[in-house]
Amino acid sequence: MPFKVLDIQPTPNPNAAKFILDGQISAQPTSFFNAEQAKDHSLAAKLFAINGVAGVLLLGDFVTINKRPEIKWSALTDKVQAILQSG
Repeated sequence: MPFKVLDIQPTPNPNAAKFILDGQISAQPTSFFNAEQAKDHSLAAKLFAINGVAGVLLLGDFVTINKRPEIKWSALTDKVQAILQSG
């Protein structure tokens, strides 16, 4: 299901950001800490295919992306939004 990203919010962790969506993505917290864990979840697997993504949390109307410290947010945000918008 495609989602519109309404906002991107920083978190206390500089390597994590919340992507606020226009609808509910998951009723229960669903976390993936690596690509192997995400392989059977199509959206999470697509997010892990982005170079630098280190973790994905789906909950309510947001997705939290954790990145590797050496990767800049400017290299990730457009790619994450494109995947969320394409479903």
